[in-house]
Amino acid sequence: MSAENPITQAAVDEAVQQALSAIAEAADLAALKASRGTTVGEQSAIAALNALVKNLPNEFKAPSGAMIGKARGQLNAAFAEREAALFEAEEHAKLAAEAVDVTAAGQPTRIGARHPLSLLQDQIADIFIGMGWEIAEGPEVESEWFNFDALNFDEDHPARAMQDTFFVEPVESHLVLRTHTSPVQVRSLLERELPVYVLCPGRVFRTDELDATHTPVFHQVEGLAVDKGLTMADLRGTLEHFARIMFGPDAQIRLRPSFFPFTEPSAELDVWHPGAKGGARWVEWGGCGMVNPNVLRAAGIDPEVYTGFAFGMGIERTLMFRNDVRDMHDMVESDVRFSEQFGVTL
Repeated sequence: MSAENPITQAAVDEAVQQALSAIAEAADLAALKASRGTTVGEQSAIAALNALVKNLPNEFKAPSGAMIGKARGQLNAAFAEREAALFEAEEHAKLAAEAVDVTAAGQPTRIGARHPLSLLQDQIADIFIGMGWEIAEGPEVESEWFNFDALNFDEDHPARAMQDTFFVEPVESHLVLRTHTSPVQVRSLLERELPVYVLCPGRVFRTDELDATHTPVFHQVEGLAVDKGLTMADLRGTLEHFARIMFGPDAQIRLRPSFFPFTEPSAELDVWHPGAKGGARWVEWGGCGMVNPNVLRAAGIDPEVYTGFAFGMGIERTLMFRNDVRDMHDMVESDVRFSEQFGVTL
């Protein structure tokens, strides 16, 4: 080449060696990709030499271009080879890091468990479905008429007070968070053909503080039967059957006179729990009674033709004394260790 040509073989060889060294020094794919511009890209030394070709005399352009083209081909091949080697090395390292020792003992996986309240509610529902009853549900935001008036609560009954009931604003809407599942019983009487045998499980709300035995949100299960000729004997037989399935064949019940606006006569229901921790004992379980004629009339049913009985108990309370749960906090804090004690059921 003439001395007038700045693109010499030595200049090209030096540019190639600088690029090859940079390519070889790239420790990983990220570093190699970062060096692309200065090794084979537009910022590389070989690209700078190539930019001079257009300004050369015509007799120097062809040989200089061929020299640079050969050098660029060499660099591109070296870059691709290094890229493939680094990719393979990283894949091997990744596989090694993810290797599983198939001879090692397995690690148990905690899959969680259904909440014992849900399990108990389903168990109770199954008992009554087996007796031919139906499951009924209703809204949790309920009108005062269904929650109180239709159930024979007087206008000045203490249960209507703000300190017992959550009222939905505005108060003039006459909507409340239901304080029991009894409104579902009224809805069932209005919507179904007689006779009616329904079980009404669900969530209810009262203005209680959360402590060891109370919570503002809890669950009830209530039963209602309306038919011709039903008596307290039918109520007692139903509850005895229910109690023996829940607490064992030696369980017994007793009814103590009481008062509820929606039943007459009314009774407190106690159960003799033979398997109780600390020894068999009587435990208050819920309330029951014959449906008040005023409730039947509110649903358009003639109390001279039909009679009925109703009962209700808290599911949390049932779980507490049946399974010796001492603190309501355990039921509401969503600790899977509490649920797992009752068995993992999907």
